[in-house]
Amino acid sequence: MTSMRGDDRQPTSMFSYVSAEDRVPADHPLRPIRVLVDEILRDMSRDFDGLYARVGRPSIPPERLLRAQLLQLFYSIRSERLLMEQLDYNILFRWFVGLEMDEPIWVPTVFTKNRDRLLNQEVARQFLQRVVDRASAWMSDEHFTVDGTLIEAWASQKSFQPKAGPPEGDGRNFHGQTRTNDTHASKTDPDARLYRKSFQSEARLAYLGHVLMENRHGLIVDGMATTADGHAERDAALLMLQKHARPSRPRTLGADKLFDTRDFVDVTRQLGYTPHVSQNVKRTGGSAIDRRTTRHAGYSISQACRPRIERVFGWLKPLAGLRKVKLRGLDKVDSLFVFACAAFNLRRLPRLLAMAATPA
Repeated sequence: MTSMRGDDRQPTSMFSYVSAEDRVPADHPLRPIRVLVDEILRDMSRDFDGLYARVGRPSIPPERLLRAQLLQLFYSIRSERLLMEQLDYNILFRWFVGLEMDEPIWVPTVFTKNRDRLLNQEVARQFLQRVVDRASAWMSDEHFTVDGTLIEAWASQKSFQPKAGPPEGDGRNFHGQTRTNDTHASKTDPDARLYRKSFQSEARLAYLGHVLMENRHGLIVDGMATTADGHAERDAALLMLQKHARPSRPRTLGADKLFDTRDFVDVTRQLGYTPHVSQNVKRTGGSAIDRRTTRHAGYSISQACRPRIERVFGWLKPLAGLRKVKLRGLDKVDSLFVFACAAFNLRRLPRLLAMAATPA
């Protein structure tokens, strides 16, 4: 059966009576996320009031700024300029942020300045905490995993110059030079540190991102970014563990061989956690974990759950754009990392809510 050829008419109408709300499919994955985000932002409204003056020119609403930042993380948009371009013609993005169909978008530099002023460490942590509170029903409060990852700084090797004295040449040829964090610093990002993740890898100007994950569904309980050094992962882990410590009930903590030191194991036990740390038998003095811990079945279970944390980093770095962060300064990097941790949980929560609503 043949059909008649359609007419390729060029669109001439200027108005549409279909709203963005009607154009977005009812089963789109962003819909339940938008509901959760709106609830959280309403709870934070009073906190936002304290960040702005009562008089003056109105700024970009903080709710729209944070929704736009979430879109940039969800869809791997590499720059604010591209984000504004998408907001200009993408109906889905306009709907999620809360823009009308004919509402003008923001100049990229204006959006960036407003975003940097709003998304500080306090706001990011409040947002993450509210996400964690809503996810608490699906999170284990007994079994956790901790780990860290390298975040490459937005600074080049040639910016790593001596702290005292004139620069050595143009910074391009540094072979044969002794460069350490004690004597050198980046001229473009002084908070970045020269660091290598392993003996086989090259040293890079970087930060470290740290995550505390619960083992039931692999959701993030806490996160933070620090300067890069050999003790930062253990120090950051202890800070997060102390923040969430509940000495009245037993808890376990899984971690890799880097955390197998006597100081870390002792402090972890003092905080009420049983350290299910991978044994580093090649370490001088032997492993700090002995048969008293490894003989229990829970130790093997924690070790089996521990690799799940790599899924977190597998989303935060290549997809959320934190492999090489495009911000400078520890405060900004930490704020973005914590906010990205909240975005990771928001992606997972709708599926858990749907599973809970489905009858067995």
